[in-house]
Amino acid sequence: MGGSNLENLSLITILIIVLPFWSSRIKPCHARQGKYWRQTASTVSMSMQSHHHARGLFKFTDSYYISPDETMATQKGTSSAATFNVLDYGAKGDGHTDDTKAFEAVWAAACKVDGSTIVVPSGAVFLVLPISFSGPNCGEKIIFQLDGKIIASTSSGAWGSGLLQWIEFTKLKGITIRGKGVIDGQGSVWWNDLPTYSPDSGVTSELSAKMPSTKPTALRFYGSTDVTVTGITIQNSPQTHLKFDDCISVQVSGFTAASPENSPHTDGIHLQNSRDVVIYSSNLACGDDCVSIQTGCSNVYVHNVNCGPGHGISIGGLGRDNTKACVSNVTIRDVAIQNTLTGVRIKTWQGGSGSVQGITFSNIQVSGVETPIMIDQFYCDGNKCSNKSSAVAVSDINYVDIRGTYTRNPLHFACSDNLPCTGVSLDTIELKSVGEDAQPFCWNAYGDLRGTTVPPVHCLQSGKSSKPVVYC
Repeated sequence: MGGSNLENLSLITILIIVLPFWSSRIKPCHARQGKYWRQTASTVSMSMQSHHHARGLFKFTDSYYISPDETMATQKGTSSAATFNVLDYGAKGDGHTDDTKAFEAVWAAACKVDGSTIVVPSGAVFLVLPISFSGPNCGEKIIFQLDGKIIASTSSGAWGSGLLQWIEFTKLKGITIRGKGVIDGQGSVWWNDLPTYSPDSGVTSELSAKMPSTKPTALRFYGSTDVTVTGITIQNSPQTHLKFDDCISVQVSGFTAASPENSPHTDGIHLQNSRDVVIYSSNLACGDDCVSIQTGCSNVYVHNVNCGPGHGISIGGLGRDNTKACVSNVTIRDVAIQNTLTGVRIKTWQGGSGSVQGITFSNIQVSGVETPIMIDQFYCDGNKCSNKSSAVAVSDINYVDIRGTYTRNPLHFACSDNLPCTGVSLDTIELKSVGEDAQPFCWNAYGDLRGTTVPPVHCLQSGKSSKPVVYC
């Protein structure tokens, strides 16, 4: 009996020791499972809305789209692997001291850790010279929490002979920039081609030499996947504010681009060779295109964006210097455009090749726009431009519910003599002049009217062109 009791007591002791460890191993598995397959009602709703107008985005919005609030909730509920504050790595944040080395040091540390967070705190101004936060050997899902202000140098010596970008994130997976902070390119010294000193800039530097002729993009992402930009402001960029090149799965929301109307080539958001892109709930005011969609882009969805001043939302210019350009499956909808050169525009260079196809512009409100609707296959920004026989093919272009006021021409379709625009549809167009009325212009454009148009568009040719379209 004594031996039996001893054996039972030993068994109970073992169970008491083992059970807590066993249960702790089980619980995290369930937590991880729930995190990755969860799909919210808002995600499903957006997917259903986008299905009709952006069929190729259906998989993208179903599988990857997450709202900013949902993203923040997930991040708040999950403690970061590590947090790295730039002040702890030597940054002064006084707007005068060069903090570049501190930013390089904090990146070197955070890069090693999956899910790490870099903090650029509020209440400080960081002077940062050209810098690249580079992979591909970094951890995934790094967060760059920008709550303070980063400013560019106004000294020509900081830029050498000229650079294509100021702040760059390259070859990363799951990189996120978020916060309520500001990136200020202090672009007036570039736009005027003469250095100027502003007592409000907070920067004291030698301004005796002219800035380089090559103007940098403020913030560029290259060769990265699962990129998120939310909440931040980029202002006074020397050239393009935000650029994505060769990226897959991009989400931009709550973003502000702010530069004067007369600032040259300051696109708000520039896309090139990128796919599966969603841009929404953003305000874009600049001196060039609010959104510029270039060659190699597909599955692009832009909605609930305010644009202006600027040049409107553009696909192109495409095919420059006789190159091949391919853009497909783009939806621009629920957008307000005011005081811009154009509203929604497709522009291709003469002599190019390739195709633009599967484009929908829907529920576009324009106000004081020179030309709200435009296709231009004769685009040329130089003085010496000659007609060339080859062109980028333009087909399957849909305009639905475009309303508002114009100042010059309501609609301008200038299509190639040798490769006409085909499959152009107009449905519920209502554009009124704020001055003298003007008539729509069409040249070699084929399509159909599916609803009322004000003013009437008699120049659009019905049916299809007899010339074949060669797609990418």
